[in-house]
Amino acid sequence: MSERLNKIEVRGLSMAYGSFVVMEKLDFNVRRGEIKVIMGGSGCGKSTLLKHMIGLERSKSGKILYDGDRFYPEHSKMAEFRNRFGVLFQSGALWSSMSVAENVALPLQEHSSLPRHEIAELVDFKLSLVGLAGFGHRYPSELSGGMRKRAGLARAIALDPQILFFDEPSAGLDPMSSRRLDELILQLKDALGATVVVVTHELASIFAIADTALFLDAETKSALCDGNPNDLVDDPTVDPKVRYFLRRGEAVID
Repeated sequence: MSERLNKIEVRGLSMAYGSFVVMEKLDFNVRRGEIKVIMGGSGCGKSTLLKHMIGLERSKSGKILYDGDRFYPEHSKMAEFRNRFGVLFQSGALWSSMSVAENVALPLQEHSSLPRHEIAELVDFKLSLVGLAGFGHRYPSELSGGMRKRAGLARAIALDPQILFFDEPSAGLDPMSSRRLDELILQLKDALGATVVVVTHELASIFAIADTALFLDAETKSALCDGNPNDLVDDPTVDPKVRYFLRRGEAVID
């Protein structure tokens, strides 16, 4: 059977916290090997959608499929699903009491039967991939913000995941560090052959890395568009909210 074109399929997904509805009936695909950006204004549900996609939140209705298999928090094969994922949260979520090398080694220790010396070799390799060779002995508090993000990324790719999820990876970084992180995401996507989902509101990152971008709108509680941002920004058929967002306040005249 031929390989599926879509790595992820979201169908009729509605998200809510109690009676408060965040988004209703989202429908979109993430194609195998692409970078999908989830964008939109503050409070539109970008990070909430990511949490649903990795099983940290349960949907009000609808479904999420990976390689055609339905995914949900109570799935009996949840651990198997999650081993396909690598996740980088905003803060990097590193254990402050552990060295960088120990942080990266943790997923390998918990989810593989590799001997200690092979884990150490893999940790060194992953750190070199993100430009942190020689920094394994450092602790998170001894790293800059950009280096902590890269250390978190090294841990996210420890198990060679099929899918990488990033939640606001550039948050708190200066423009130079943010650009380097974008370049690293592109390099890792190619090196790992991974599918990537990125939550961000940073315009530079959106235009630099996105193959397609999904725009969530808090007012209508829906996705207003899904396409390449370079095409969306000048498309007169696209909702003005989207073009306004991509131009950051420039007048939108049809």
